[in-house]
Amino acid sequence: MVFRKKEKVQIKSPEQIELMRIAGRVVGRTLQALEQAVVPGITTAQLDQIARDCIYGSGATPSFLGYYGFPAVICTSINHEVVHGIPGNAIVEEGDLISIDCGAIVDGWHGDAAISVIAGNADSSIHTLSTVTRESLYAGIAAARAGNTMGDIGAAVESVIRSSGPYGIVEDYVGHGIGTEMHMYPPVPNYGAAGSGMELKVGMVLAIEPMVTMGSAEVQVLEDEWTVVTTDSSWASHWEHTVAITENGPEILTLPQ
Repeated sequence: MVFRKKEKVQIKSPEQIELMRIAGRVVGRTLQALEQAVVPGITTAQLDQIARDCIYGSGATPSFLGYYGFPAVICTSINHEVVHGIPGNAIVEEGDLISIDCGAIVDGWHGDAAISVIAGNADSSIHTLSTVTRESLYAGIAAARAGNTMGDIGAAVESVIRSSGPYGIVEDYVGHGIGTEMHMYPPVPNYGAAGSGMELKVGMVLAIEPMVTMGSAEVQVLEDEWTVVTTDSSWASHWEHTVAITENGPEILTLPQ
């Protein structure tokens, strides 16, 4: 994602946020179906087909398909793959950790979310990695309040991760604004100093998405020009929600209902 310095933040009306909630619920229901479908032996292409059926069956359009040439409906990133993995012939094996990223469009408005799912039985350290990443996401969401700053979100995410163990926080990929486009200004880092950065205002909608590794935070892109992996092959987890800043506090738009 490339953010232009002079780009303006898109402020949504309550009616526009309602449209985003409809798109977000499609994403939430799709990820719920995918979570239930992840078992050892399933291929990532089969997961992509499930997502395709869910999104189109809901009257929505996939955000990812064709986005800068991306060839699938979801991103499926297994173990040391951090984000943007392309579904295909890869088979999910016992104990694998698969991060699934999904987006949908309804009436021109986007929803975007990601989950990490463990297939079958896995070492407790893998469960902890996913739990810490998810908890850091919800800490960031809690800080997404009008009058707070972008740094408050990043500091909240970072605090949970740093206090939980020697994890890596991926800095090359961050959250983002979302609305009539999937990726919009402003960037939403998963690190930072409380009280720093732009002030959060009612009507802003942000995709908050920590990506956490069990080792180095350094990443690289594979030859497919999409799949991002850790340079030390350490496993990673990715969790994301689309969140609206309202007068009553943060509201998650990408829940199943």
